[in-house]
Amino acid sequence: MNNVIELKPKKKFLFVSIDALIGDLAWAVKKEGHEVRYYIQEKEQKDVSDGFLDKVDDWRAHVDWADVIVFDDVGFGAEADSLRKGGKPVVGGSEYTDKLELDREFGQAEMKAAGIPIIPRWNFTSFDDAIDFMKKNPDRYVIKPSGLAQNEKELLFVGQEDDGLDIIEMLERYKKNWSKQIKVFQIQKYMSGVEVATGAFFNGEDFVLPINVNFEHKRMFPGEIGPSTGEMGTLMFWSNRSPIFDATLGRMKEKLAACGYVGYIDINCIANSRGIYPLEFTCRYGYPHISIAMEGVLSEWGYFLEGIAKKQKPEMRTKRGFQVGVVVAVPPFPFDDARAFKRYSEGAAIIFKKPIYDGMHLGDVKVVDGDWRLAGNSGYALVVTGSGTTMEESRSVAYNRIKNIIIPNMFYRTDIGERWVTDSDKLLMWSYL
Repeated sequence: MNNVIELKPKKKFLFVSIDALIGDLAWAVKKEGHEVRYYIQEKEQKDVSDGFLDKVDDWRAHVDWADVIVFDDVGFGAEADSLRKGGKPVVGGSEYTDKLELDREFGQAEMKAAGIPIIPRWNFTSFDDAIDFMKKNPDRYVIKPSGLAQNEKELLFVGQEDDGLDIIEMLERYKKNWSKQIKVFQIQKYMSGVEVATGAFFNGEDFVLPINVNFEHKRMFPGEIGPSTGEMGTLMFWSNRSPIFDATLGRMKEKLAACGYVGYIDINCIANSRGIYPLEFTCRYGYPHISIAMEGVLSEWGYFLEGIAKKQKPEMRTKRGFQVGVVVAVPPFPFDDARAFKRYSEGAAIIFKKPIYDGMHLGDVKVVDGDWRLAGNSGYALVVTGSGTTMEESRSVAYNRIKNIIIPNMFYRTDIGERWVTDSDKLLMWSYL
């Protein structure tokens, strides 16, 4: 008897982006042999992924062509809902999940309704009212802008003073310099503990295992010093069960099924001896999270994305052990400064000492005459990843790969993953791992 290997037909994928975030995943799907077209909305980011992917100027004109449409960010929820109702397989948000992420008060209320304990918080539309509240209720707090302003990561401020005087000073600054951008914001009580996140893919009806547990490193410099960048690197692992997931994101299953959400969803938390307290949702891919996840996933992304878009439960095979990812950036990252980018980074070449590209994930990069060069204007160049059976092995692989790269003015954190020893000891002691 002849053994016949059944080859799956290749599919057509349309990736839709606002700020050119999803090029790395789109490139991975293309390398699997699928047809891929890529749309980028922002003018300044249009050249990102040139030479890696075929680009289109109007994504709606390619809807009928596509077998699967992938949205990479919040803001597309209504269109994704409409396309799904029309029978199109879509990976991306919904109106409900867009609101979960963008409206902090709504997100917290939905957590509470699902039986998840939440941290005390107060919402404001007036800086004067918030300052008056702080004076009457001195304590340690965190300022969190809501809506689109929360994308400006440097605006999130974690107070250091027990009397809240540093928060009052920061509110005065925001009132003077950011009042036009920050229309709604939240004051949240500071909670000490281990910051840990858990996430999984959802297929419109249920979570698809395994679960991802991850630890972000958000500040610019080692030791969690400097401005918040969103994320300078992350360590993660995959597991078929997680007490952190069960206590938080797992309780959102019915609400996510009701809205038909398809894609990755994540919730970051503060865990301590008293419990697990969620902070906020990420109802989309995280960046650089998705690139680091790719380091640990063995299954083909194209068929997996198609499967969840069709409410199936495709197998996701993952590596044992850990994955570490490090953001390699150049000026002006993490700030928006077109003049600085033009002066220090525009068009700079990414030089590989040896032609080895393992663990190299695209940020704002393009190909020009066979060379990798910086594109866009953000300075978010590459995500370099490594994996291993131990955290130290994963870190070693990632940082050795970085040694193969030369970019003028490049910088990165050197301590991604180091805090695993102390964080994991605490989480094990509290029975969360």
